[in-house]
Amino acid sequence: MAGGKSALVLCMDVGFSMSNSAPGEEPPFALAKKVIQKFVQRQVFAETKDELALVLFGTDSTKNPLDQDGQYQNITVHRHLTVPDFDLLEEIEHQIHPENQQADWLDALVVCMDLLQTETQGKKCDRLNIVFLTDLSTEASSDNLDVIIKNVKKAGITLQFFLPFPLEDKEEGEGDGERTGSGDPGRGKGLSREQRSGIEMVKHIMLSLDEEDGLDEIYTFRNAVEQLCMFKRIERRPMAWPCQLTIGSSLSIRIVGYKAVTEEKLKKMWITVDAQTNKKDDVKRETVYCLDDDNETEVQKEDIIQGFRYGSDIVPFSKVDQDQMKYKHDGKCFAVLGFTKKNLVLRHQFMGTQVVKIFSAQDDEHAGVAMSALIRGLDELNMVAIVRYTYDRRSNPQVGAAFPCIKPEYEVRSYTKIL
Repeated sequence: MAGGKSALVLCMDVGFSMSNSAPGEEPPFALAKKVIQKFVQRQVFAETKDELALVLFGTDSTKNPLDQDGQYQNITVHRHLTVPDFDLLEEIEHQIHPENQQADWLDALVVCMDLLQTETQGKKCDRLNIVFLTDLSTEASSDNLDVIIKNVKKAGITLQFFLPFPLEDKEEGEGDGERTGSGDPGRGKGLSREQRSGIEMVKHIMLSLDEEDGLDEIYTFRNAVEQLCMFKRIERRPMAWPCQLTIGSSLSIRIVGYKAVTEEKLKKMWITVDAQTNKKDDVKRETVYCLDDDNETEVQKEDIIQGFRYGSDIVPFSKVDQDQMKYKHDGKCFAVLGFTKKNLVLRHQFMGTQVVKIFSAQDDEHAGVAMSALIRGLDELNMVAIVRYTYDRRSNPQVGAAFPCIKPEYEVRSYTKIL
């Protein structure tokens, strides 16, 4: 998400009815577990900053902030709002199992709402979302349904429901108790009275929140598993790179560049810890410099310079020598050195790790006209520009090719390094 982060609560039914299935069908619990596993996996690998919590209902025990006076029983907050990680994936795999109780799914919704509102205070979240995974087999009390809907609207929370069976119109469902399903668990023996009542309540909630598209936010487990099999790409907020495109000494165009493709470097996922305490702070590193003599005489770090071996001699190379050897330039640069035919720049000559898209400055009409003329001219002549590119004063200059790219919505030059 490009703007701010979102906060999401996964609310999963682990009650005993979720383990029931027709012969030859996968239990709803197993499918629901696959859904949350694949969703969390996508979030982890996409390196998203969105926060996620996990609430289970139908648990044998009760652990939630609203557990008072015998209310909101058999509902457990398994994981509070935090960025999803591999530990959560391990917990879902090994710690979440079918249990032997049932819980009111509307009570679970209230617990999720309270968790979202409490744990997002002071945080900038542009979206609050609750995802329900249940078979609706437990009879839910509708006494406070309108109050719940009102509070959901007031808090700006969006809801999504995942069910083991497809949502059908009432007319199609009536008198349909013995109808067999088409691969969706729970349809083989028809829906129970509690499930039919739950469907009507879910429809009422979703249509109250969104009259037009509310029912589009109700999915089946199987469809969700299929959709989540595709990994989510890593989201990056594009950073503008303003510069001047120069052709010779007399023509300059204000431009801005954005990275379109770049190499993703593997993050370091491990740390060094003490073997006894498993704590990072207990590991202390000390570096000592010694002369290569019999006494191994210690030398202070400030008395050391680099040296390179040349035969039997060591040639010193001081900080002053390093500064003198550095290439000095004027900073960021995007200068056209010349033009060539596009077919002379071959793919195996691409040497860089990124592609930069170059646009004219958004608030400069003259730059837009000049850039458009340059791009269209290159496209008509089937040519590319050979460019000297320097990101900033600390970077070494490189030579690359800028290809014209004309789309219905925009015109752009795509730069890639070739030397």
